Amino acid sequence: MVSNRIVDNAAVAAAAARRRSVILARAQARAHPTTSGAAIFGIEGAYSAEWAAVANGVAVTDLELHDVFPAADDTHPGATIPALTAVAQQAGLRGTDLIDGIATAYEVHIALAQGTPSQQRAIGHPGHLRTAVAAGLGTMLRLPPETIYTAITHAVQLTTVGRRCRRRLVAGRNGYAAAYAGKVAIEAVDLAMHGQRHLHLPEVRGDDGNQWPLPEYDCEPRLPAPGEPKTAILISCPRKHSAAYHGQVWIDLALRLRDRIGRLEAIESIVLHTRQDAPVAAGHLDPRRFDPQASRDTLAHSVVYLFAVALQDGAWHHEHSYAPERSRRADTIELCHQISTIDDRGDMAAGARATITMKSGAVIAGGLDVPDAHPSGAHPFQRRDYFAKFTELADGVIDRREQQRFLDVVSCLGDLKRGTLGMLNPMIGQHILDEEPITHGIFR
Repeated sequence: MVSNRIVDNAAVAAAAARRRSVILARAQARAHPTTSGAAIFGIEGAYSAEWAAVANGVAVTDLELHDVFPAADDTHPGATIPALTAVAQQAGLRGTDLIDGIATAYEVHIALAQGTPSQQRAIGHPGHLRTAVAAGLGTMLRLPPETIYTAITHAVQLTTVGRRCRRRLVAGRNGYAAAYAGKVAIEAVDLAMHGQRHLHLPEVRGDDGNQWPLPEYDCEPRLPAPGEPKTAILISCPRKHSAAYHGQVWIDLALRLRDRIGRLEAIESIVLHTRQDAPVAAGHLDPRRFDPQASRDTLAHSVVYLFAVALQDGAWHHEHSYAPERSRRADTIELCHQISTIDDRGDMAAGARATITMKSGAVIAGGLDVPDAHPSGAHPFQRRDYFAKFTELADGVIDRREQQRFLDVVSCLGDLKRGTLGMLNPMIGQHILDEEPITHGIFR
């Protein structure tokens, strides 16, 4: 499963190769070359591990298409992989070392997500990521517990970004929060390895009444005991569709119901039965859900838009489904105005349910508990699905032979010897790099 998630991240990074935030992060990282370092996704050369982690972290998180663990605040443990891979490459580690580090990071990340009550969600998932990366690096580098603890306290102190503040960032900036948390975790581990010992972090109370920067440590998350297997990665969920996790099940449900409806023009009204927290999280109450100028980030979180477009198109595409000419279609806006939501938290703990009333009076209803790709879903992702996702998203970005080379290497991850982890980097087409604007910053 670790190798599957590396493939999943590469698929998303390939699809995001031309996105502005990814291009700028890549340019910033390329200003930090080294003689023996880490790989920036898709390009030749060796670069400083912490900067490669930023560039690759932005590429992985930018499209809302990497994995997720649904909890009080949905979290994305796959976002730990770029930082861990970068350090493993720079340190010349083995494939088994990387596997151990990623498995540890998933355990810590998911344990914190499971154990953090909803009233303590002041920080959000990048807060879990910083701790998980530091712990994963500790496993990977075989560091003593005191050094790992020191690194965690430093990383927590330096990356406390409020959840509310992060959600108010403009579209395209959200991915930087996770990528930057990984960078700071790398630097925190480095400082601890140099001999710094842990700091005392005073309690800080936010304006929402939550104690932070360490609310998650009040929950005593359960981790595997010595000798127990690390299986948390098996309960996290890949995303089949480029949309927020709560929208995955709505897209799948719309695709199922579409064949039962026939002519969409015959629809009178649609009611989406949601969880109590879904309307706010999904943007239902935001008037921009019907705004033709709405950003991709807004649309990716609006189950009304996701359901309507999937119902009309019978498919979902990470680019076409969000294109301005697609979101501004008059029939789509009209269909969105026919959709209303009802809070059914008391009747449904999770999932999605829709009731479609036709102009003839006929009623079509259906529901799903979890997305199809979920481990408990109708079509849980297998290795072939991860590979298919990669080949689809890498089409036109990575040469077919290079795609196959990468998949062959990942399939033998546990056999990779020291100094060979750079082979985990598939090269993107030179024509894409040639299209990038030339930018300059402090470092270059």
